[in-house]
Amino acid sequence: MKLSPLSRPLYWMGPTLKDLRESPDEVKDGIGYALELAQRGGKAENAKPLQNFRGAGVMEIIEDCGGNTWRAVYTVMIAEAIYVLHFFQKKSKKGTATPKKEVDLIRRRLREALEHGKEK
Repeated sequence: MKLSPLSRPLYWMGPTLKDLRESPDEVKDGIGYALELAQRGGKAENAKPLQNFRGAGVMEIIEDCGGNTWRAVYTVMIAEAIYVLHFFQKKSKKGTATPKKEVDLIRRRLREALEHGKEK
């Protein structure tokens, strides 16, 4: 895959960047690499469309570290930028579904990102 230079800036919604910075180095590295690929028009192997969202417009990056699972959610629905909507540690031991409170937060931040993108 031929990647373009860093052409899309990152926008961090809410405390997402602060939360990522407080995670283990291995998680920061994996999430950072996946986001860099997204900025260049690519997709990391650990990134997939988030279920129950508009097709491939909202992506989820999954990083496992020390027996824990971390997730970063971003959108590529705004052509000029990548918006990182949420970063969290998945604590549920039941299945792979994203907890409802996290989904609600992602939906709210997606609306905010779409509004911000219109203003740009």
